[in-house]
Amino acid sequence: MTMGEPAVSGDKVRVGRRGGVGEIVLDRPRAINALDHDMVREIAAALLEWESDGEIRAVLVRGAGERGLCAGGDIVSIHRDATTGGVASLDFWRDEYVLNGAIARYPKPYVVFMDGIVMGGGVGISAHGDVRLVTERSVVAMPETGIGFVPDVGGTYLLARTPGEIGTHLALTGARMGAGDAIACGFADHFVHSEDLDGFAETLVEDSVDAAVARFARPAPESPLLAAREWIDPAYSASTVEEIVERLAAAPQPEARAAAEALATKSPTSLAVTLESVRRAARAESLEHVLDDEYRVSTRILGTHDLAEGIRAQVIDKDRTPRWDPATSSEVGDVSRFFVSLGDDELGLA
Repeated sequence: MTMGEPAVSGDKVRVGRRGGVGEIVLDRPRAINALDHDMVREIAAALLEWESDGEIRAVLVRGAGERGLCAGGDIVSIHRDATTGGVASLDFWRDEYVLNGAIARYPKPYVVFMDGIVMGGGVGISAHGDVRLVTERSVVAMPETGIGFVPDVGGTYLLARTPGEIGTHLALTGARMGAGDAIACGFADHFVHSEDLDGFAETLVEDSVDAAVARFARPAPESPLLAAREWIDPAYSASTVEEIVERLAAAPQPEARAAAEALATKSPTSLAVTLESVRRAARAESLEHVLDDEYRVSTRILGTHDLAEGIRAQVIDKDRTPRWDPATSSEVGDVSRFFVSLGDDELGLA
């Protein structure tokens, strides 16, 4: 991408302008553009500057390289805090969640290429935008329960508003959405072939958002998840993780039984907290209320056994055999403690 004079620029984010379009490129391709705190601050600074810049009429966000927009956050840094009692992750999450809320409220068209892998924090900087493009290469997911964490970055707000109980399935299992699923579930708006993204960007600079969409958007692929509601809705409408697993295991569809097996590998505490998070998000008045809730949960999970153990097993040692504590859902107990006010440390967006 050709960049103009940068508004702000670091070695992991390139920020500039072309015509009336402000451009943000996440530039850590070897890490699939995973976010760290500096990147969040640079994105936020650019958006704040352009908000009052009369020459900027739209913002375009994309990722460098061919692998994806953004694979999430800096998991290794979170593991360091989880094992040493550090709090840098809390500062990161605070600024990240504020950014997620700002994207949702942004007064100018926020266009994002959700090409390739878009997970965790990548969802936070994309799926709250105005014009969200997916391609044949898109893989969108919130896989946090696999590392002893919970969906955040406003993800539970989006998951709670999918058709039926699809969002509950996605939140608990970390299952992946393709382009058709992402559009059907409200995480994306338009399907564009990956080979047309540069052309879309050029048209956006030369003309308008509407002109670019009209020229390059294609019919969305079918959504396998919509077709799977016949077993997803009856199973995930249960009120506890244990009952959800029982219903999935008893269902005749192989996909349902596979989901039950997948849940058996996740952190029981994360599953219980995630289920409550999605249910609370469904009742929430706004995205800001949900982000406040997610910050409470993230704060309380940091430093827990399962977060440190999950990242160790999946990312550090990569033995894929986490030892959860407690080991079963029946041992988790009441999770309301994760949602109690943080007092002076509240995020306070709502």
